[in-house]
Amino acid sequence: MKPVRLAILGLGTVGGGILKLLQENAAEIKRRTGREIQITHVGTRRPRPDLNLDQKIKQSADLLNIVAQDDVDVVIEVMGGIHPAYEVLLEAIKHGKHIITANKALLAEHGNELFKAAEDHSVQIVYEAAVAGGIPIIKVIREGLAANKIDWLAGIINGTGNFILTEMRDKGRAFDDVLKEAQELGYAEADPTFDVEGIDAAHKLTLLASNAFGIPLQFSKVYTEGISKITAQDVKYAEELGYRIKHLGIARRTANGIELRVHPTLIPQEELLANVNGVKNAILVQANAVGPTLYYGAGAGAGPTASAIVADVVDLVRDISYTEDGAGTVPQLAFEALTDLPILNREEMTTGYYLRVNAEDQTGVLADITTILSRAGISIDAIMQQTRLKDSIPIVILTDPIQESIMDEALAKIQALPAIHGETIRIRLESLDQ
Repeated sequence: MKPVRLAILGLGTVGGGILKLLQENAAEIKRRTGREIQITHVGTRRPRPDLNLDQKIKQSADLLNIVAQDDVDVVIEVMGGIHPAYEVLLEAIKHGKHIITANKALLAEHGNELFKAAEDHSVQIVYEAAVAGGIPIIKVIREGLAANKIDWLAGIINGTGNFILTEMRDKGRAFDDVLKEAQELGYAEADPTFDVEGIDAAHKLTLLASNAFGIPLQFSKVYTEGISKITAQDVKYAEELGYRIKHLGIARRTANGIELRVHPTLIPQEELLANVNGVKNAILVQANAVGPTLYYGAGAGAGPTASAIVADVVDLVRDISYTEDGAGTVPQLAFEALTDLPILNREEMTTGYYLRVNAEDQTGVLADITTILSRAGISIDAIMQQTRLKDSIPIVILTDPIQESIMDEALAKIQALPAIHGETIRIRLESLDQ
């Protein structure tokens, strides 16, 4: 059989890692696919003499020209960003090229259009590396758990945020201090907004939810909250109550629709996700037949990402070899099979809560707070009064699950009490062992 020919768009750290892995493991890959893999083009603005590219590989900055070439069967996109990646991949699809990408932002925000174009042109888009790096979670959901109805999934899907929260818990450090170190270590970008404000995790959750529930990609409907307001004080109080704060992406099927949310979350410290530390990622999936399963590993970096990309190469080459038209045996997003389950608004979602109220040290304040919660139908699971800080006393309350709109109204009334100082801190609380 003739070789399958690849073009790699983007020759940075990840692109270089893919090239190296394909060359080093060429014999093993050929054994697993039955086909030789040839790299015919690389798209890069800056040549990489350190990679010792074969003279036969053509280098160019003209990406639209590369994806139109006859000696390209598969386009691997690791440039990042939405533009010009969207235009380049759309052009590649129109020329009948299969796509492998690690670009979660592009797929989360424009995947519906790209997948529809791929379906129209009988090509595939595969994207294992776009979610959780080296953890094959897309393959798990689409193949390993294919017999199951997925009830919910929850994951630590951004290593930078997990590193920051781990350091804050283990060493009592402030958010800004740890963020600076994360930037120095290369875990966080100079502009860390996507990581610390939850946007990166929301992109990934969009892809996970589409696969888990058979819904269109709906990034704009993911409720997203970052970790920049988490204090060492709240991390300490949570620990005293037997919880740890993790930045989770949660997708849950409910009777009223789908919850899609990314936010800091208290989880019991004995649960598995609570013990995933540093820059590692982990996703817990609850399915109706198999029950809960956990997937853990490196969520980013050149090695894990290159590993996921090359695994997609192997799968795609097998599909190309197996089917006459190269369309593959399993469509990535089968539009005719998508469900129209509604995505719930934040106010419609239900969770438990951690509340920290800073109150004056005077008689009746605690009674006023608990009365407001009780009248709203909010059950208190635990309450703890902390050591006085400056001119107020922190009161920490854990509640049972309640709809968010009800909690909004109760917090507005608590905030209006004259004895309350500053903003009441609210962090959602989940138990993920069911």
